[in-house]
Amino acid sequence: MRMRLVLSVVLVMLMAAPAGAQDFDPGSVPVTTAALPPFPFFKAPDGLASAVREGEHEVPYDGQYFLAGDKAVLVEGRIFHDKFNLANKARPYTALEFHRNYQDAIAELGGVKINTVQYTPDVAKAAGGRAVIEQNQYGAVAVPGYRHDSYLLRTADKEYWIDISSGAIPLHGYVVVLERKAMARSLGFLDAAAMKQALDADGRVALQVNFDVDKATLRPDAQPLVEQIAKLLEGEPGLRLSIEGHTDNTGDAAHNQELSTARARSVLGALVGLGVDPARLQSKGFGQDKPVAGNDTEEGRAKNRRVELVRL
Repeated sequence: MRMRLVLSVVLVMLMAAPAGAQDFDPGSVPVTTAALPPFPFFKAPDGLASAVREGEHEVPYDGQYFLAGDKAVLVEGRIFHDKFNLANKARPYTALEFHRNYQDAIAELGGVKINTVQYTPDVAKAAGGRAVIEQNQYGAVAVPGYRHDSYLLRTADKEYWIDISSGAIPLHGYVVVLERKAMARSLGFLDAAAMKQALDADGRVALQVNFDVDKATLRPDAQPLVEQIAKLLEGEPGLRLSIEGHTDNTGDAAHNQELSTARARSVLGALVGLGVDPARLQSKGFGQDKPVAGNDTEEGRAKNRRVELVRL
């Protein structure tokens, strides 16, 4: 009897779980059969003039948050963005008319609306908070009362993510079209010789080690850099290193401290896995406490997100 009761409770819990609790699967959207116009697909709506300066509509590579299912997800790639004053006197638009124009146009191209929620404090919190989202937000802000409609348009080999949003006083409309793609890396890794040169000169060298977002998991493309550190140690038998993690000031300071410590430890573990004697290594994290650049720009924050090798 007790077993039947437990099973009944489990079944009730499963039935009560919200349908949108699972991660959104882009593959669930059918591939379009429409002939697509050139990227970014859309002209400005009749009577509206862009509020984005000429030459600043396209970003070769960045991230943008989209509402997908019941979550905000970060997607990376080539971005087009635009902004319009919907309250202009010559041809005013309501938010409904602005959104409906794009809804119909996207449906004609074979795109599908993919969000089941709007931004709420809970939705933003689940993605890391409003401040995190708006570091990668070319549309309206991520707050209640600002409407976001997200769409996905799939071809046989590409994904186009579209965010149509509106809000503010006076009323503005925003368009973001992202062609999902991996970044073409434009720089190489420091090699063992360059690391040695920096250590000899300064006693330390800063490295940009690639981790999964907000995690201490080394990404596969970080492996060549780790191998160069191992090569450096192999060529310098007397060298001992402190591996020190640093973050920018985004988010909670205590979390950043833990993250930087875990990331430094991950690099140490990867080196030991390559055969480096752990007695030659130590690791520590400093979180956001030792910036080398301002945190008010993305370029500065990128410099602060680093791992340093320090000669012991």
